[in-house]
Amino acid sequence: MDLLSPKVIKELLAKYKTKASKGLGQNFLIDKNILNKIIESADIKPGDIILEVGPGIGALTQKLAENGGKIIAVEKDKTMIEILKETTKNFNNIKIINADILKYQLPTTNYKVVANIPYYLTSPLIRKFLESKNPPQEIILMVQKEVAQRICSKPPDMSLLSVSVQFYANPKIIFYVLKSCFWPAPKVDSAIIKIKPGEKYNISADLFFKVVKAGFSQPRKQLVNNLTTLKSLNGVKLTKEFVSGWLFKNNIKPNQRAETLNISDWVNLANILK
Repeated sequence: MDLLSPKVIKELLAKYKTKASKGLGQNFLIDKNILNKIIESADIKPGDIILEVGPGIGALTQKLAENGGKIIAVEKDKTMIEILKETTKNFNNIKIINADILKYQLPTTNYKVVANIPYYLTSPLIRKFLESKNPPQEIILMVQKEVAQRICSKPPDMSLLSVSVQFYANPKIIFYVLKSCFWPAPKVDSAIIKIKPGEKYNISADLFFKVVKAGFSQPRKQLVNNLTTLKSLNGVKLTKEFVSGWLFKNNIKPNQRAETLNISDWVNLANILK
């Protein structure tokens, strides 16, 4: 059964009296070359535990299982679960779980994440993985092209999303995927990104993100104005005079915008308020 064939996909969906759900972001990959490149990027070895999110009808699931390791396929759609049971019945290294990934308890052992996720889940899902007590060894995700570029951006084009990811990990774009590689075709092109959790900074994530979120509260405004909106933090009154001096001490001009700062700049700012 060729799960990359639109004809086969349509027949499977019809058999189970269902359709591709826009609400669940169901766009099925139909390009063999892209599928192989995802597998190559994941560098799966025997014994690897792979967590797949939103496996759908199982095209990627089958390919992951063929390359060894134990596959944990977490799918929210109950009908897709029934299809997945049919398409993966010849494999004994796939565990299928009907659950909402945002509520699912992540593995406590070493694992990798490989997934073509519903795009509306991108930010909360990445945050769940990176903020967990046991983050994955690496994350291979298919996301919207523009979102991938934002995640991997550098100054002067940083965003709250890029800072949030790069605080915990090193992301990079592996390759781009045209919308024609899916059925039904989404409205935008995609990208495969690899996110590798790195060493965590010696700073409270809570304090760090309070400063960062204030800095990005109105991205077009100057940092000195955005940071004074905090009024006080850790017992320090954030007057305009204090904030200006605080920024100058870190070689940051008060009239700079948040998008021009790198992760180290934000860490240094937060460290002063520890």
